[in-house]
Amino acid sequence: MSKDNKNNYVVIMAGGVGSRFWPLSKKSYPKQFHDILGIGKSLLRLTYERYLPFVDNKNIYVITNSSYTLLVSDQLPDLPVENIIDEPAAMNTAPCVAYASFKIFAKNPDANIVFAPSDHLIIDEKTFRLNIKNALDFVSSNNLLLTLGIKPNRPDTGYGYIQHVDKEEIAGQGIYKVKTFTEKPSLELAQTFIESGDFLWNSGIFIWKAVDILNEFSIHQNDMYEIFKKGLKKYNTPDEAKFINKNYPLCKNISIDYAIMEKTSIAGIMHVDFGWSDLGTWKSLYMLRDKDENNNMIHGQIVDTYNTKNCLIMQEDSQNKLVVIEGLENMLVVDTHDILFISHLEKEQEVRQITSDIKEKYKGRFT
Repeated sequence: MSKDNKNNYVVIMAGGVGSRFWPLSKKSYPKQFHDILGIGKSLLRLTYERYLPFVDNKNIYVITNSSYTLLVSDQLPDLPVENIIDEPAAMNTAPCVAYASFKIFAKNPDANIVFAPSDHLIIDEKTFRLNIKNALDFVSSNNLLLTLGIKPNRPDTGYGYIQHVDKEEIAGQGIYKVKTFTEKPSLELAQTFIESGDFLWNSGIFIWKAVDILNEFSIHQNDMYEIFKKGLKKYNTPDEAKFINKNYPLCKNISIDYAIMEKTSIAGIMHVDFGWSDLGTWKSLYMLRDKDENNNMIHGQIVDTYNTKNCLIMQEDSQNKLVVIEGLENMLVVDTHDILFISHLEKEQEVRQITSDIKEKYKGRFT
């Protein structure tokens, strides 16, 4: 696939902690840096390689917390070091998007940008690349903030849902104007969405022109817009870091969905089908990975099971000890060097609260 369009950029967002994958994912080493698929590559590395066939690596950026900069460099040694964007504070995705958009706009005012999470799984890479290429071509000549929408196959309460306007398909490309956004609905409401047939999951992958997203920030998040605008002449210079370290923490802690996408009048959604998962929970990993004859997903060096079925068993690779499990069903067992976590596999949405409780009780020691 051609890399001829020098106006196309990708920003990989890699600053999250992945608290629902605790205890494997911790603040010191979040899930995007782990090989949780057991294929010899981290989720970050897989995401980076996903875009290389059609975007020059000089136009790929990774924005991450400053404490993960060395991890990014280690896992992406072929990425130009200046393309690793440091966030001095964890302020959610809206400041992240605003900062990266201003930085790229300062270099190329005609830039089209894909913003992508670093920890998603894509099964059909060929279709994915075609969809992204079509989306970039579309936004380059249309004023639309585009997100990729996935047809839901279950009433999942961990995803955002987007309702589109059925009769307003644009240019016959499966692109529609957005009607409503609903973030993480109740189970009852999610079931209603599924039954209606006109809601898609929000993939969290966004495509737009830099000028369009910055204009929407000026309208809907003007305080944040003005903070970053002040640095327009400092981006991509030696003065950038000092400016960002001082001003980034002044931003509102808010997601791009709440800050812009739920407010803008130019939101669009492209209906796609390329085998997507956000790998947001242990259950999602269990559903995707291969299982043994007892329907157990086992990842570990020395694990033996007896009378055990429908379980996810994860042993941290750095260990060299025997794990023996007998008589479990529908359970999650995660064994790291300092934590043993056992839970019902169906309680996937409760892991984040458990992590929060553990963090408070032990003053961050195990999180």
